[in-house]
Amino acid sequence: MQSTAGLIHEVLPVGMLGCNCSILGDPATREAIVVDPGDDIQEIVAILNRHKLKVKTIVITHAHIDHIGGAHKLRAITGAPVYMNQSDTFLAEHLSTQARWLGVETPTNPGIDTLAHEGDILRAGLKEVHVLETPGHTPGSISLYLPTEQRLIAGDTLFKGSVGRTDLPGGDSAALARSIRAKLYALPDATIVYPGHGDATDIGTEKRSNPFVRA
Repeated sequence: MQSTAGLIHEVLPVGMLGCNCSILGDPATREAIVVDPGDDIQEIVAILNRHKLKVKTIVITHAHIDHIGGAHKLRAITGAPVYMNQSDTFLAEHLSTQARWLGVETPTNPGIDTLAHEGDILRAGLKEVHVLETPGHTPGSISLYLPTEQRLIAGDTLFKGSVGRTDLPGGDSAALARSIRAKLYALPDATIVYPGHGDATDIGTEKRSNPFVRA
């Protein structure tokens, strides 16, 4: 998918769990941010090359293997720093356990080059990406809001008609509900939501009809 509204935005489902990796690019400067490069790094690089994009930041919304698994490889190719919340360090340090659950090879833990905090603003050229701390699915989950484009990359916090699971280590259902109500449902109803898996939705629809967390 490519936007025609002054933002390059490609969403590529990667890996066996179909994690939605977002490539965000400024068509004027060709600077880019890659969000959740969980796997299929060569396909991500092919998209970057097609648009002639240079990666400025690799963002991990949370440290589950399907979102973080390819970050080390992408950093080695692009030289871009890995940006993640420190509260998910314990998950990144146990990628071998996560790999055993899925029966896959253990990826290299990329560590964190730049710590993510509430209120940070990431930039790709003239494009601003605002960071929201949205714990619940994991302690360090973050979401990314692009105010000019009214887009939200929600990681595994909010889905179309659902929310992130909280039965894995570090999950907290009460914290998840607070994050969604206080941070995500506070955004304009027209905001398009790109979840970590599955189809896009919008804030207004989820506020009205999400069966797990109502506004």
